[in-house]
Amino acid sequence: MKITDLEILTIDDGGALMMVVVHTDEGIFGVGEVGLRSRQLAVRGALEHFKPLLIGNDPFRTEHLWQVMSRSGFYPADRVLASAISAVDIALWDLKGKALDIPVYELLGGAVRDRVKCYRHIWGADQAELVDNVRKAFEEGWTVGRLSVPSEGDLLEPRAATRHALAEVTAVRDELGSEFELILDVHTRLELPEATTLCRELEGANMYFIEDPLRWENPDIYRTLRQRTSVPLAAGEQAASKWEIRPLIEHDLIDYARFDICIVGGFTEAKKIAGWCESHHIRTATHNPLGPIATAASLHLNMTLPTFGIQEQYQLPGTQANDVFPVQATMDGEWMRRPEAPGLGLEVDLEAARAHQIQPPPMPQLRRLDGSFTNW
Repeated sequence: MKITDLEILTIDDGGALMMVVVHTDEGIFGVGEVGLRSRQLAVRGALEHFKPLLIGNDPFRTEHLWQVMSRSGFYPADRVLASAISAVDIALWDLKGKALDIPVYELLGGAVRDRVKCYRHIWGADQAELVDNVRKAFEEGWTVGRLSVPSEGDLLEPRAATRHALAEVTAVRDELGSEFELILDVHTRLELPEATTLCRELEGANMYFIEDPLRWENPDIYRTLRQRTSVPLAAGEQAASKWEIRPLIEHDLIDYARFDICIVGGFTEAKKIAGWCESHHIRTATHNPLGPIATAASLHLNMTLPTFGIQEQYQLPGTQANDVFPVQATMDGEWMRRPEAPGLGLEVDLEAARAHQIQPPPMPQLRRLDGSFTNW
């Protein structure tokens, strides 16, 4: 079997899902998803660079092809290249599973659990609506939900946002007690002083974890935050490799590793990171704000990880792009079911995907009161 083409399709799944299709001379194809939705034109360029490196090769040589894509440009892969590598790698594993007629998780060592627990995102236009939506999620069978440090439209002042986040957590706790587990996503919006205040104030709130309390450019800053608070910390969704997330793992600076299989390098790299986490008793909480392919890939990975903690599930399966993905992963409440079909277990209608091409929409941008840019 040989790779004959790399097809790139951007489709509407409520956002802009960039799907990579690896075609072969035996008619079997695999699909992967690009994690970096904010720079898709750059990722598309990276994928075009990869085409001559991949065409004519044996798709079963996943580790070898990963090394070629990652290292053959001499300069180490960044998030743009790593997102392209991730999509190709996931597609190669999907293709391999289909060719061998077994699910991807069997290729990765087999299932260590029967199902995968997920958490969902919960919003509200105001505090009352947020509390009401948390209660509805709890009544639907969810036991873990993710809130976020709020902005006011496109305005985010760190100290005010910190106060609002603390008030929302308190309101949810007053309503539901400790029955519903809470994650608070800071989304890299705070600097060290505000992040320290927030984390210390939440130490008595029995948080599941605080996610991305600091910017990613200098992961070593987590050493300082770790010394200042006992609240569980989670980070890593912006990591592009095992090398980038290394300081957080080696120095035990986080409790949950939030790597994204569609950014960090696909199955090939994610399994290595997860093994490293296991040696430090760090659990995984895979980042997954993406589409049906990312959901399926995260599910297969998490079926195999002894150190698995929880899976983010922003987009519920079967609610988006059903014409392109008529068969997707399935859930019972907050639990994602064990897949049995070959590869990723998805059915993909390529003609529907080709007929629904879209341009990526602009990403949100936040500012402070003085007009300066701040992280979304």
